[in-house]
Amino acid sequence: MRIIQCLHQNRPLAALVENENRVRLTDADTYTLARRAIADGRRLAEVVEASLTETRLDYQQLIDERRLLPPLTHADPAHCLVTGTGLTHLGSADTRSAMHAQAKADESELTDSMRMFKLGVEGGKPAAGETGTQPEWFYKGDGDCVVAPEAAMPVPAFAEDAGEEPELAGLYVIGDDGQPWRVGYAIGNEFSDHVTERFNYLWLAHSKLRHCSFGPELLIGELPEHLEGVSRIVRDGETLWEKPFLTGEANMAHSIANLEHHHFKYQGFRRPGDVHVHFFGTATLSFADGVQTRDGDRFEIALPAFGRTLRNPLAFESEATDTRVNSL
Repeated sequence: MRIIQCLHQNRPLAALVENENRVRLTDADTYTLARRAIADGRRLAEVVEASLTETRLDYQQLIDERRLLPPLTHADPAHCLVTGTGLTHLGSADTRSAMHAQAKADESELTDSMRMFKLGVEGGKPAAGETGTQPEWFYKGDGDCVVAPEAAMPVPAFAEDAGEEPELAGLYVIGDDGQPWRVGYAIGNEFSDHVTERFNYLWLAHSKLRHCSFGPELLIGELPEHLEGVSRIVRDGETLWEKPFLTGEANMAHSIANLEHHHFKYQGFRRPGDVHVHFFGTATLSFADGVQTRDGDRFEIALPAFGRTLRNPLAFESEATDTRVNSL
């Protein structure tokens, strides 16, 4: 089952994707439906089915009218935490081969990134009941950093780069007792500043403090182990860059369960009622191929199992915000 979230009569409502052209509205937003499922002890798919109305909408019209929303939101953006994990994917066969060759080198010769990656390959998929290696982790922001599908992705004036990161995002709601519940998965663009990150990996935290997008559709249920998608950049109506990418656990060094454990093990991330958006990482970047994006370029990330393509144009800001601090 796949659902979207859209504005209808000035209300955010979830809608079941019936086919590529039509969606059927429910009587509530995704967050409310998830809370119902938790409270009633039912599967979310059952709650969605029970909440369907007779109103059907044209999918393309929603896109054209900019009425699509991220498929899961919180009414208070401060109660939506956006995070992610890196060095989680095995990458292409060439990359994996190079990794294996370097892994045979003396430990002192490995970079910190390679050492972290090697730890994930060796211990990122623990057996049931065991704790695996913790991954690299980063913070992106709260709900205000999330851009709706089809909406422009802002690039701050101080940014050195504006690069896409095509990946999966896990979407979660925390129950009243502090139990995390996975609502589903979505295509994500974990947008980053790779020039800043490349200068010194200790600036990774800075490079991740950018906007992001996910959706438009939320996949409810089990995630396929192997997923093949395409990431592209369109400039002036022409494809500037395009590359396939792989994701799903079959292409990852870490299991989803291991990534989730090392995120939600912190009590502060189990605050009742909160929404979490967690990006699971990627191995495919246009930056690695020397692409420099510019204002108006459009990112397109497609995974057939997730329905419609996630699309966002870039909007470069020309003026820096005045961030001087005044003394009281």
